[in-house]
Amino acid sequence: MYSLLLKTQLQPGTLERFMDAMRINAASSVRDEPGCLVFDVIRDYSDPDLVWLYEVYESEAAFEAHMLTAHFLASRPLVEPLIVRQEVVEGEVLAFNGKQI
Repeated sequence: MYSLLLKTQLQPGTLERFMDAMRINAASSVRDEPGCLVFDVIRDYSDPDLVWLYEVYESEAAFEAHMLTAHFLASRPLVEPLIVRQEVVEGEVLAFNGKQI
């Protein structure tokens, strides 16, 4: 499995605007894309304007397909102006564990 961890620094005070778009993108990704297994959005306790995205896909091809979806493309013009910088870590999932809550 292919995963991404994105450290996303937002413009101060823009978290709610970011989340308005990201909630739709993340939920649609898991619901509508068979290859998207996880799309979590995490607010960092140390900085109210720092958000982490954790995404897991069946393959890198599934992630590439994600970037062509209507929900992803619709989110880009909404979130890009809010992002100061973003660091990306790509990796292979070695142990996939989770519990539905």
